[in-house]
Amino acid sequence: MTAFRTTGPEAEPVTLAETKAHLRLQHDSEDELVSGLIRAAREEVERATGLALLNQTWRKVLDALPRDRVVRLTPSPVREVLSVTVFGEDGEGSLVEPAHFAIDMASRPARVVFRQPLAPRAALNGIEIDYAAGHGEAGADVPDLLKRAMLVLVAHWYEFRGVGGASAQPMSYPSGYDRLIAPFRQRRIA
Repeated sequence: MTAFRTTGPEAEPVTLAETKAHLRLQHDSEDELVSGLIRAAREEVERATGLALLNQTWRKVLDALPRDRVVRLTPSPVREVLSVTVFGEDGEGSLVEPAHFAIDMASRPARVVFRQPLAPRAALNGIEIDYAAGHGEAGADVPDLLKRAMLVLVAHWYEFRGVGGASAQPMSYPSGYDRLIAPFRQRRIA
């Protein structure tokens, strides 16, 4: 089972102008660097929390259904399951009708529960689930603590950008970052 993003967000939760104001930058010479740090900070916050901050589409691929016929979808929040496709030996795909599965988008992670087993005839990655995830289309839809965490990361990485080589990045995380994202981390009970 693996999931990968098929379409990324069209914007970032924090704008270049907001970030430059946070950094107290008044010149445009490092806009490209700051924009890259914003993107990296969003990806880090998404990775650390298991959330999709802005709307994006994902695909989960499986060789077969788990025994309990429950497939968990990450990142959260899942907004919609777009399609479920089962592939045959010849590579032809057939859509699974929505009546054959139920979707629980209130849980984290969201779940797709199949009412009956699916038997893909393709040996590998024979089942694909396409879904949309994210808090919304604009930064205003993203929780403020997560946007603040992004700004703190960008400021920290901007300040310490020359400390280590590219392979050592990110060099460190700022104090307080973990507290900002803590309410959004998914906890596992052993």
